[in-house]
Amino acid sequence: MSQFALFGNPNTGKTSLFNNLTGSYEYVGNWSGVTIEKKVGKLRNQKGLLVDLPGVYSLNPLSKDEEVVTEFLLTGEFEKILNIIDASQLKRNLQLTIQLMEFGKPLIVGLNMIDVAQIRGMKINNKKLADILGVRVVPIVARTGKGCDLLTKELTNHTTEESQTTSIFKVDYGFLEEMIDRISKLIPNEANLNKRWVAIQYLESNKRVTSYLDQHMSSTAMLEQMKREAEEELVKRGHSFSLRQFIYHMRDQKIIHILEQVITVTSSNKTTTTELIDRIVTNKFLGLPIFLFSMYVMFMLTFDWLGSPLSDVLDGFFSGPLTNGLENGLNAIGASSFIKDLVLNGIVAGVGGVLVFVPQIFIMFFLISFLEDSGYMARVAMVMDRIMESIGLNGKAFIPMIIGFGCNVPGIMAARTIEQPKERLLTILLTPLMSCSARLPVYALFVGAFFVKHRALVVLSLYVLGIVVAMVMARIFSYLFLKNEKSVFVIELPPYRVPQALTLWRSTWEKGKGFIRKAGTFIFAGSVLIWLLTYAGPHGLNVDMDDSFLALIGGVLAPIFQPLGFGTWQAAASLLTGFLAKEVVVSTMNIIYHVPDTASLTGILSAQYSALSALSFMSFILLYVPCLATVATIRKETASKKWTYISIIYSLLIAYVISIIIYQIGGLFF
Repeated sequence: MSQFALFGNPNTGKTSLFNNLTGSYEYVGNWSGVTIEKKVGKLRNQKGLLVDLPGVYSLNPLSKDEEVVTEFLLTGEFEKILNIIDASQLKRNLQLTIQLMEFGKPLIVGLNMIDVAQIRGMKINNKKLADILGVRVVPIVARTGKGCDLLTKELTNHTTEESQTTSIFKVDYGFLEEMIDRISKLIPNEANLNKRWVAIQYLESNKRVTSYLDQHMSSTAMLEQMKREAEEELVKRGHSFSLRQFIYHMRDQKIIHILEQVITVTSSNKTTTTELIDRIVTNKFLGLPIFLFSMYVMFMLTFDWLGSPLSDVLDGFFSGPLTNGLENGLNAIGASSFIKDLVLNGIVAGVGGVLVFVPQIFIMFFLISFLEDSGYMARVAMVMDRIMESIGLNGKAFIPMIIGFGCNVPGIMAARTIEQPKERLLTILLTPLMSCSARLPVYALFVGAFFVKHRALVVLSLYVLGIVVAMVMARIFSYLFLKNEKSVFVIELPPYRVPQALTLWRSTWEKGKGFIRKAGTFIFAGSVLIWLLTYAGPHGLNVDMDDSFLALIGGVLAPIFQPLGFGTWQAAASLLTGFLAKEVVVSTMNIIYHVPDTASLTGILSAQYSALSALSFMSFILLYVPCLATVATIRKETASKKWTYISIIYSLLIAYVISIIIYQIGGLFF
């Protein structure tokens, strides 16, 4: 089946276009050798596969996710390039387009956001643009799907003359043209690439292309000599920039000339809606309070207004019809008491005790997706940049932390977009301090027992606590590890959009299905293991709970947590099993306390904990050792056992110190 490659800058609507053209993912995995997600979808007309490449501004990679794009061009198999560009930001987008045209593969341009360009007072002559570039240009609105059918037809139309998709467009690089020709002649034919493109990328110091040439040539000494000659000639001609900057400048001049021919400015002084909103939400005084208020509303919807009533309905189903139905079925087939206890008190209590929080998890993921798709999350990163700069990082490091609110694993992976190695490492170490969705069932359980009237406020305070602790640790780590490392934060602020229902659902499902999958794997297996540890003890099977192996293990650890306010074997055992997955904490408590529903469990917890010890316990859950999947990701991303152990040890110490402060100092006042 034919394969096509989708390229584009970040925030150009690439994901929306991919969703409209494919409808679903044929394959979701990782690019070879890296943990960056790879998405491949089958086109709706079933005539080919579309590969979604990470969004980049240039083919010269700075961050690790950008390396994937160059690697794909060098080694991937595909027939055509689909390049989506933002019509309202043509000058910047065409830099990538020119590099893709120089690659020499058939190319089709999807001219997106033509509606935004019109609002900004720009009329683009797409036919003129197509004539100048020498490729097909299809105007589209990726969010609504307008023009996508025509784009798919053009992409898969094999009868289209190659001259309509293979560009003859060429940028004149001045005195470098002679050097480009000389380098091109030295590139071996077995490379099977456009030699002019390879030569230009080599002169731009594309590290991946340089590495590729090292592998395919016996010696690159002559190439290095020619590059030095070009640099010397650049200095002789009085230019103050590098070869890379000179090549960028020449492309930029060509782009300016193109824009003069294809853009008609109808109005230039009109203030857009996006600019009006940004004056408020990115204001240096109002930005942070607005972010905190939006988080508060999100938690009110998750825990009070919508989430709790829906969870109560689901809890009633698990504790009523489902449990009764299974019990009657097991009695009908004559199941032994061991099997009945395992199914009802182990699997149903453990897995069901976590699944009752699915509505709250999905509501939160839906709201996070809404904030992301609307364009607001990019503003949050910009607002936080002022604070992050004071602790030795920049706003880009806050983006993985925001992603960590959903799940720490993709949050840590997102740190690959950070160019500086030390900043990337620091972000990886700090992201697990962000309160992920796996902790939500624990919060929901305890705030339902102790803070019924202030559920959203208490949960918000825990999220803020995670951010504050992360920033304090960032300041300490920056002082220790990042003394001489400086960085600049550059982020594109996309226009505000009303997210589409289909895109929101897909994004919510992609985030939330992992929680359900975990319930059927980690939590299921954990529940069975935990129940067996409560069923057996040193004196045999079917022992009293206090005489079980789990009580024995928890009892050894319990004294450690006494100063924190929860020195019982039940709390210690729950924390121990929480290393598998934080949701297993709730499963463990359901099994230990042998309760039919969540309401009964909250009643028991009210007698076992005080409000202060409950807050201490939730803070410990927030900050202590990351779950097994997160630890494995830290190990893979850092490629270091040392930093993996450091992340485990320091988070455990921080959790202990914060919890003891909350309980011991709080006890002086409450």
